[in-house]
Amino acid sequence: MERVQKVISNLGYASRREAEKLISEGKVYINDRVASLGDKVSSSDIIKIDGNILDKNKNTKVYYLLNKPRGVVSTVKDEKGRKTVIDLIDTKERIYPIGRLDYDTTGVLLLTNDGELTNKLLHPSNNIEKVYLAKIEGKITGSAINKLKSGVKIDNIKTSPCFVKLKSYNLKTNTSMVEIRIHEGHNHQVKKMFESVGYKVSKLTRLRFAFLDTTNLKPGEYRVLSIKEVKKLYSLIK
Repeated sequence: MERVQKVISNLGYASRREAEKLISEGKVYINDRVASLGDKVSSSDIIKIDGNILDKNKNTKVYYLLNKPRGVVSTVKDEKGRKTVIDLIDTKERIYPIGRLDYDTTGVLLLTNDGELTNKLLHPSNNIEKVYLAKIEGKITGSAINKLKSGVKIDNIKTSPCFVKLKSYNLKTNTSMVEIRIHEGHNHQVKKMFESVGYKVSKLTRLRFAFLDTTNLKPGEYRVLSIKEVKKLYSLIK
């Protein structure tokens, strides 16, 4: 017996969070009754989503690496009608992003229908490194860098110690380029971290997720992950 949202996620229909949203909206049925969060199902139970029976025998997993451009939302659907990252991938499978990048943030974003891998890569205990390059207004001080390295308080939580390095400073525009490597994934974390030490991020790019980067991919382009890369991702998780 497993929780219904986990089964939906593992079968690649939606991420765990999206599955929980579908359940909360009353769109998921178990044996013709409306499902509730926390309900458990067995292999013999019939799960319906929006009136469609979930195919438990379907096991085609797909994995994509996208160089996310600006002005695209990291969701499956957008209520405001904006372009989503799903619109950029040519596939018949129901995929979803592993985590999110802000509307104006660019760079590495993974998309898949592998719920198990998604949940484990996003779980804080696995310490998956994400590397960002932030363009901030002003010249960042050594004191601010040290505070970021030690961890700062955002949304009533303290971030974990991380790597921070000033890459360059442009005197003409009075902007700094700062590399930061984190292992967490709090909402708007990088931007909020810089704000906590007095700096505003004007541009943010994710350079790397674990060992994956956007080499040879222009903004909006994507590629399929190799079997070797997928296995390596699995090797990183507990």
